[in-house]
Amino acid sequence: MEEQERGTNVGVLIDTLRRQHENIEHFTAELKASCIHFMETGELNRKAFREAVAFIRSYADEQHHRKEEDGLFAAMLEHLGEPARKLIRGGMLVEHEMARHLTAELEEALDAYEREPSAEHKLEILSAAMGYCQLLKRHIQKENEVVYPFAERALPREVLEQLDRDER
Repeated sequence: MEEQERGTNVGVLIDTLRRQHENIEHFTAELKASCIHFMETGELNRKAFREAVAFIRSYADEQHHRKEEDGLFAAMLEHLGEPARKLIRGGMLVEHEMARHLTAELEEALDAYEREPSAEHKLEILSAAMGYCQLLKRHIQKENEVVYPFAERALPREVLEQLDRDER
């Protein structure tokens, strides 16, 4: 009964995070399409790739990852003990840092390609962009299928309610 009540009365934050995942998945599909276009034609759509870096930083990282790190993950670390520590610190936070690193690599590769449009710099752009897409695909799957259900099931109701109030 508590699970049913919890599902109908709380979950604003986690629902928001899941919706943001859908937006990020749509974005990564577009980024992959930009990579394919670049690979097939040799034409770099600078605007699309620069906008991708901006989207990653402003939406995927600043809005979504920060919401997880400062809200949900912090609550899990505080209330759920060692299993949460392993899952969050050893998994999710590491992957957030990897995503930030790939974004920086993508930006550096774009800068290098604009200075010198070589095959090496083209490969660096494609590697960083596709690395980001693949990382986020797996990362989102883990959060949707493991992290969020664990939080919904294990966090005390009052903690979930506070997270929801903070989200509103």
